[in-house]
Amino acid sequence: MAGYTIKNFKADVEDQAPRFGTSPDTEARFGRVALECEKVGVTYLRYAPNYRSTSGHRHKTQEEVYVVINGSAQVKVDDEVHDLKQWDAIRVSKETMRAFAAGPDGVEMIAIGAPGGPGDAETIQDWWTD
Repeated sequence: MAGYTIKNFKADVEDQAPRFGTSPDTEARFGRVALECEKVGVTYLRYAPNYRSTSGHRHKTQEEVYVVINGSAQVKVDDEVHDLKQWDAIRVSKETMRAFAAGPDGVEMIAIGAPGGPGDAETIQDWWTD
């Protein structure tokens, strides 16, 4: 394997949102496999204007950092809600439940974490309903 990998998130990384039933309101491109990552995962996320994920998730082993690259959002972490704007970053510990809601112009984010493997994520449906 070469010491580097170059991929285009839009052309080379499949959108997994249809698999989750959230397309066309969201886009989720998980780059770990395409980029041949061994110790890091990176994901491109896009939410349509005012879209909110009602399901939350946390991990058994994976800490994550989310960076807003375009638009704005709210993030619910455990029982707190915070506003995020372009270039804001939030680190979320593995055990902290999290979910996002896009602002009026939508949001694009990059998520970075260590690959957790199968079964690392726990998702709770209807977690952010208020």
